[in-house]
Amino acid sequence: MPTVKDTFDQMPSRFRADRAAGTNAIIQYDISGDGGGTWNAVIKDGTCSVSTGPAASPSLTLQVGAQDWIDMSTGKQNPQMLFMSGKLKLKGDMGLAMKLGSMFSM
Repeated sequence: MPTVKDTFDQMPSRFRADRAAGTNAIIQYDISGDGGGTWNAVIKDGTCSVSTGPAASPSLTLQVGAQDWIDMSTGKQNPQMLFMSGKLKLKGDMGLAMKLGSMFSM
């Protein structure tokens, strides 16, 4: 099973530039629990780069527990269900949040 860090290490290779056309955004991920931490992804000009630590002014911030993040990243958990149950919290650009899943292959 991947760790939280593994999921972020793999994120650039799972990025689908064809699905992110015209998207320029900074997404911050606040992952709580075992192996958690803060990461940020910069999507710009058809590329995705990921680094550790908080972003200066993120377009979108996601807060979720470590196990729920891993399950969501591997396709075992539905992000909408996590959001509806309050396990996934979003702050910022909700339109971006809606298309985020399609920008990455599972």
